Amino acid sequence: MPRHAQSQALHDRRQPLPATSWPLLAWGNGRSYGDSCQNTDGTLLLTRGLDRFIAFDTATGVLRCEAGVTLGEILALCVPRGWFLPVTPGTQFATVGGAIANDVHGKNHHARGSFGDHVRSMHLRRSDGEYDVAPRDPLFAATVGGLGLTGLVTDATLQLMPVDGPWMAVESLRFDTLDGFFALSAESSAFEYSVAWIDCAARGRQLGRGHFLRASHAPRGAAGRLPGRPLAMPVTPPVSLVNRLSLRAFNALYYHRQRRPSVRSTQHYQPYFYPLDGIGDWNRMYGRRGFLQHQCVVPPTSARDAIPALLTEISRSGQGSFLAVLKEFGDRAAPGLLSFARPGTTLALDFPRSAAAFALLDRLDAIVGEAGGALYPAKDARMSPQLFRAGFPALDAFVPHIDPAFSSSFWRRVMETP
Repeated sequence: MPRHAQSQALHDRRQPLPATSWPLLAWGNGRSYGDSCQNTDGTLLLTRGLDRFIAFDTATGVLRCEAGVTLGEILALCVPRGWFLPVTPGTQFATVGGAIANDVHGKNHHARGSFGDHVRSMHLRRSDGEYDVAPRDPLFAATVGGLGLTGLVTDATLQLMPVDGPWMAVESLRFDTLDGFFALSAESSAFEYSVAWIDCAARGRQLGRGHFLRASHAPRGAAGRLPGRPLAMPVTPPVSLVNRLSLRAFNALYYHRQRRPSVRSTQHYQPYFYPLDGIGDWNRMYGRRGFLQHQCVVPPTSARDAIPALLTEISRSGQGSFLAVLKEFGDRAAPGLLSFARPGTTLALDFPRSAAAFALLDRLDAIVGEAGGALYPAKDARMSPQLFRAGFPALDAFVPHIDPAFSSSFWRRVMETP
């Protein structure tokens, strides 16, 4: 929980909003990387106590639960009964409320869109009353991806999708260039999931190499290795373990670990979707200063120029992370006014926090802005108000739906008058 913020724990979804002059903001499980879930000099409404399942129809896959339920808790209940989240981000520790507020996406945007596409309804508590909100309501489009600014989501009804079990049929294909990535992405639309690991340290003729992972839920009867015991980073080192030398060495080894062009396997859904969840306190590897994440999306018309420009700048800097992700989003209309996922190519990676990283991120922002792209608010801690406004053209339509009692550190930062 951030410093300089008051907090109030919620345990009853019927509990009224606190009477305070401080701006309010819901705080779920704190999995947003930036300040979108922080509220310096405000009041955080701690929602993990809203953790009850209200109703679940195992015949239709319609689930109603409170906003503090985590995605992992949903999967633990639903997978043994033949249902799965239609969209899931890279962590199962996010809450339903957080998934709605950030309209999270996953590896299957081309097939299923974003999280908000599967919300059938939600209950919203605002300073001016309570509302049951459905997809056709203007307040729905403002709340999905609305960064928690339209009020407190107390509970939601979700539509799950049927699966035969917990196993994934996965194919890993090695590619040597960005052209190879785009070709594999174009031919993989029949797979439920697709994403690529990209070697952000490669340069020259090796620029753009990586592994393309495509997968679908395995049929009944499939089996593989069950997840092992979680690992953990036991201490926080004084300096980042991710540096120029370790990054180049690890990425080269990781790229060459797959000798064959294509490898197929059966994997449990947990390590497939949530590799970092299996490493407790993984963020400690970045040292005491922590890290910054940069996730952008650039439109299809500029992606083949912008993505190599971004990777060239990152490689030249010697900064980056072991886990750099590249994916093409589908051609789908977003459910939220401020939804991040949209047609185009998205690149996401971490940087150890330093003055050099901030300077690099400014250069990356310039490339994204020139390409007509956007940054992901859920993972941002320093984008400019100008880039935010340019990346979210529906901003003016969103603002009238903000509850005046709610605000966040992110919102105050990006909406300051230049």
